[in-house]
Amino acid sequence: MSKDAVMQVCGTRTASEATEKPLEVPGTGSWPQLDLKMALRVLWGSLGLFRLVWCLLPQTGYVHPDEFFQSPEVMAEDILGVEAARPWEFQAASSCRSPLLPLLTSGCTFWLLRLWGRWGLGPGAASGYALLVGPRLLLTGLSFGLDLAVYHLAPRWGAERWRALVLLAGSYVTLVFYTRTFSNAIEGLFFAGLLVLVSPRVAWSPAPRKPAPGPRWCGWLLGGVVAAGFFNRPTFLAFALVPLFLWSICTATSPGFKSPMKEALVLLPGATLVAAVFVAVDSWYFSSPSRASALVLTPANFLYYNLDPQNLARHGTHMRLTHLAVNGFLLFGMLHAWALQAAWQQLQAGLQAFAQAGFLRAPGGWSLLSSPRPCLLLLYFTPLALLSAFSHQEARFLIPLLVPLVLLCSPQTQPVPCKGTLVLFNVLGALLFGCLHQGGLVPGLGHLEQVVHAPALPSRPTHYTLLFTHTYMPPRHLLHLPGLGSSVEVVDMGGTEDWVLCRALNNLTRQPACQVAGGPWLCRLFVVTPGTTRPATEKCHFPLKSETLLFPHLTLEDPPALSSLLSRAWRDHLSLHILELGAKPDNVTEKPLAKIQP
Repeated sequence: MSKDAVMQVCGTRTASEATEKPLEVPGTGSWPQLDLKMALRVLWGSLGLFRLVWCLLPQTGYVHPDEFFQSPEVMAEDILGVEAARPWEFQAASSCRSPLLPLLTSGCTFWLLRLWGRWGLGPGAASGYALLVGPRLLLTGLSFGLDLAVYHLAPRWGAERWRALVLLAGSYVTLVFYTRTFSNAIEGLFFAGLLVLVSPRVAWSPAPRKPAPGPRWCGWLLGGVVAAGFFNRPTFLAFALVPLFLWSICTATSPGFKSPMKEALVLLPGATLVAAVFVAVDSWYFSSPSRASALVLTPANFLYYNLDPQNLARHGTHMRLTHLAVNGFLLFGMLHAWALQAAWQQLQAGLQAFAQAGFLRAPGGWSLLSSPRPCLLLLYFTPLALLSAFSHQEARFLIPLLVPLVLLCSPQTQPVPCKGTLVLFNVLGALLFGCLHQGGLVPGLGHLEQVVHAPALPSRPTHYTLLFTHTYMPPRHLLHLPGLGSSVEVVDMGGTEDWVLCRALNNLTRQPACQVAGGPWLCRLFVVTPGTTRPATEKCHFPLKSETLLFPHLTLEDPPALSSLLSRAWRDHLSLHILELGAKPDNVTEKPLAKIQP
């Protein structure tokens, strides 16, 4: 690494961290390295193409309801006027989520689809496929910003560029989570952008250097990214803490706390401007004629809600070590294990330096800039530790850590071990979350969309009842139902008990318009349920008119038994069943309901 080479980034001249050496005259030893680098480039390109194609197919897996209900479900109602189930976070009484970024992602996509339909260039927003794939395609395009970030960050942090890019593109976290409309994916993009902005001053250099002042717009941009990430998810501060700390101490012109604090003030103009935009949009969005105009601070409402342990308990309570002991392995597999090993080795080296040099000289062994690994370990484990302070810990909260993790696990001096295990892990993860997990629900909504929009006799309108049980919340915008006057009723029963399901079916079939044969309405009742809970519908004694199976569908809340997977009916247990039920005979209808209760 040359000490004389310099790089001009954000007005700061730094010692170059470019670790890719220029190619010399090819000899007998350089051709294998050239072939390996070319193979890695081809592999990264293939994985990037696969990411795009798999988005268009599309992916059938349903990872978590927040994928739909924190962006496209809300924006479809606002932009297209279709029927949707608005979550509590976007109610004016709660206002815990800023609508600006959903407007810029799903909202812009739906607006373009609406224009597409008005211009008569195609089916436009009338297609459930377009409503599903449109926002995902935009996020997939934005996900390549991670690749661009790693491309620029790898040489600065002592990582082999194309090896890190392959680890990123081959991770099922990139293929599945970063191609969905998760606010966590947006958070990961902001975190990667923040690392790119601070790296010119923070990245490791073999020789001490005196920082030169950069242009004001760099600090403004950095502050703007921090503010936007905070309004997207207030937990972004956990990810931004270490980059901002390193940036402030590396740009300080004198020792002590006064100089870093002075450097931090450079962030205020950009942060204030972006925060003002978010507050203005949030206040406008949640305003109403019946509500007095007031400033809406969505991050404050978010923190007020989530800092209450009782509120977090409603969404699930986990052990404090869940992120470290479970979620890290679930998302990253062997990469998380290598990070733990590197952290243990760094801790041992620090303790050894402390024992040998004593207290006053020990900081030399702990120096953050002595090598890139300590900084990368801080970038990975500090947010993980801060997020572990909360009792509600979901795996997707950690997906922004993928970028520093691939940089940490792709050093130039060591090859990536256990390649086969890593490939198998990501293939299985992609199949589980991209195809199997709740994998029949989205295709099932596509099937029901065709059913409810099929031509009907104008003299006898049809009323549809779609009842979902033991599935994730169905995103109603994929049915493309009109917001008012719809003849389709969507009922989400969640994981209800059998007797509650039967009582609900009895009530739904007792509608006056559906009671008399040949009446004014033709009523059709559909029950959507996994194969593992299909027997609960049979207990209700409704005649079955038709049945559609959608394979594959795996619900971890009601998993199939091992014996059922080994039987001839294994496919039925791994499918989503759409049952059309007929009217119950009179002799069965009169049976007392209490007899079916447990």
